[in-house]
Amino acid sequence: MGAAAVEYRFYLDEYGGSMPADAFAEAMPAAIRLVAGVTLAREPDPAWDERQADAWRRAVCAAADAHAELGEGLAGGFQIGDFSVTHYTSDGTTAADMALDAALAELAGSGLAFTGVG
Repeated sequence: MGAAAVEYRFYLDEYGGSMPADAFAEAMPAAIRLVAGVTLAREPDPAWDERQADAWRRAVCAAADAHAELGEGLAGGFQIGDFSVTHYTSDGTTAADMALDAALAELAGSGLAFTGVG
């Protein structure tokens, strides 16, 4: 991969993200791995139109946000006194599951989500 597949400026200005640059850079490898697994592309393909390239970048940003917030393991929560927060709807949901859901939402309608039999 040459230049960054998703620039931090795109993340801030186009996607509307808010994590700091260092957290963004740390989350990128996991986000790109996840989106590459879905789209079979580790960076935007020059043959794609701009809408598809933006969908791919937005999917990476969504996955990066999920990974930055939740990590890559089980997506648990926390409790302080009677107040608790959970990041999942059922036991056993992983951060990767949630990152995948976020990425797929950004890829919807782009034709980039691989639907072949694995």
